Amino acid sequence: MLRLGDFTQGFRKTNMSNMTTPQDKPTRILIADDHAMILEMFEQFLSNLPDFEAQTAPDLETALDKIEADGPFDLVLVDLDMPGMNGITGLSKALEQNGGKPVGILTSNPTAHVVSEALALGGAGIILKTQSLKSLTNEIRFMANGGRYVPVELIDRPRAKVREASNDSALSEREMSVLALLAQGKPNREIGAELGLAEATVKMHVKSICAKLGASNRTQAVIVARDLNMF
Repeated sequence: MLRLGDFTQGFRKTNMSNMTTPQDKPTRILIADDHAMILEMFEQFLSNLPDFEAQTAPDLETALDKIEADGPFDLVLVDLDMPGMNGITGLSKALEQNGGKPVGILTSNPTAHVVSEALALGGAGIILKTQSLKSLTNEIRFMANGGRYVPVELIDRPRAKVREASNDSALSEREMSVLALLAQGKPNREIGAELGLAEATVKMHVKSICAKLGASNRTQAVIVARDLNMF
């Protein structure tokens, strides 16, 4: 959840005071997230600022429809884990739909792979849900004006820490089998049928895999595993 407390966000070689938007033309923002509270918080906060105009969407499909109907937007922020995203793939769809205007990722704890791939695809950067609303205004202005933003803590976070965590919590042979089928995009029922496991047992293995890899869901688990060259 976004915290309302103060948060010091790092920027490298960028003077944020120079990244401004003309007051006579509000910056149009579309925020897509499947958590209603986050959408309400964003919309209320940005709509109370004179130079912002915010719209929201609960999933990628709705966001793409809104871009087609009302866009392109000056900036689109898409939640990495909401329905329709399929990992980083949804970012590509939003970028294409937004006609070349900036699209960034909204997430909590992205892996190094997600950060690098988002930038490689042409994303405007990463906004963390754990930051304060106070810093959000400058970051949105920066990204809407063509800047590419990544929090300093993500830039400086060593990938070795992720590898060490993985080595300390190695997956079992059964978990590796489940992970391989997750990477193929198979649902729990199909995984269970192929491995001769009950669906509840598959869910248990998926939960364990996510915990060991430090992933919040099955898609992130696959991304982390690929980043670690596990298959």
